[in-house]
Amino acid sequence: MRKSDLINQISEKTGIPKVDVLVTLETMFKEVKESLSNGQNIYIRGFGSFITKKRAAKIGRNIKKNIAVEIPEHFIPAFKPAKEFVNEVKSSRK
Repeated sequence: MRKSDLINQISEKTGIPKVDVLVTLETMFKEVKESLSNGQNIYIRGFGSFITKKRAAKIGRNIKKNIAVEIPEHFIPAFKPAKEFVNEVKSSRK
C-alpha cells in the first residue's frame, strides 16, 4: 500500500475530502520527524512507539578502496509495535 492508497481508503471510510486527509497525514509525518529529531519519543497506545535508537561507534570497511572507516555513534529512527497490534497481525495471517 502506498501513501495515495492510504489517503483514498481513509477518505472513503470517513467521508473527509482527500485534500484534508493528505494535509493531516503530512502534518503527522512532519511532527513525528521533528519530535524524533529533538530526541522526543512518541507513544501511541494500542498502536506502537516511534523511538530513536543509539548506534555505537564502530569500524566499517570501504570495499572499493579496501580501507577501514570509522563510523561515529549516531541515532536512527525505529518503530516498536504495541502488543495488541502485533497480536492482531499474527491472528489475521492464519
